Amino acid sequence: MHGAAVWGVVRPERPGRVAGVGMAGFHVRDLDALRMVPHPAVTLFLDVGAGSYVLDHAAGRQQGGSAVAGPGVGAGGAVWARGENVECLQVRLSPVIARAVLGVSPAELDGAVAGLDDVWGREAARIRERLGEVTSWQERFALTDSLLARRCREAERSPVDPEVAWAWERIVGGRGAVRVERLAAELGWSRKRLWSRFRAQLGLRPKHAVRLVRFDHAAHRLVAGESAAGVAADAGYADQSHLHRDVMAFTGVTPAAVAGERFLAVDDLAWPDRDAALRSPASSPAGPRSCRASRP
Repeated sequence: MHGAAVWGVVRPERPGRVAGVGMAGFHVRDLDALRMVPHPAVTLFLDVGAGSYVLDHAAGRQQGGSAVAGPGVGAGGAVWARGENVECLQVRLSPVIARAVLGVSPAELDGAVAGLDDVWGREAARIRERLGEVTSWQERFALTDSLLARRCREAERSPVDPEVAWAWERIVGGRGAVRVERLAAELGWSRKRLWSRFRAQLGLRPKHAVRLVRFDHAAHRLVAGESAAGVAADAGYADQSHLHRDVMAFTGVTPAAVAGERFLAVDDLAWPDRDAALRSPASSPAGPRSCRASRP
């Protein structure tokens, strides 16, 4: 539920072919002023139905139709969604494989929302037409999976250094309870080198990535009914005030208000394993450099 809106949530019945990709389908008849809560993934919004939705930005800009958002979009409560009879297939991409799949670096998105036409050109219209020709969610998932797998195979190599991919995996695996200085030391890199490579290749500064991943887990724990004091103590915050400041920075509201964010409860239905779409094939500094897509 979101206010008077009743959400329909659908998940793929079988795993996708590309590691670091997750998908879910959403159908809501009356979407009224839904706050976009920042998330660590790069997100595709594929408009697949006859209805319509609009993303309202704090600066006054409006975005309709299929779109792609960089990691952390909506910080400070800057982006809201609304619409009627909305059907949207949402794809979450690990920043490590985002460029191989999208053809643009997450850094080029700069934490903002771009129209998919601007990123994929004519292919955006073609995929929307094909998605509109099928009526079942499982067919939509299969079509999207095939598209992403093909784009991944056609990418020459992932432009992400294995060291950067490894550092990202450590941040996700540690749920943000890691120190950037230690990551750099374990890699034998300077903090400046890790900062520049991470920012250029994943679209996030390392410390911001740590904060965003930590916030994501903390927010879901608040929605689950855990106390702010307990979440702060267990999630790596210095104290409850530290949690309060981070939640305010990412959402524009207090932890108590975030605990009532209905979409985060829906989010748990759509993404029961929230880390799956953040992970990539790489697991060590010498791990693979390309996104891995199995052939049909």
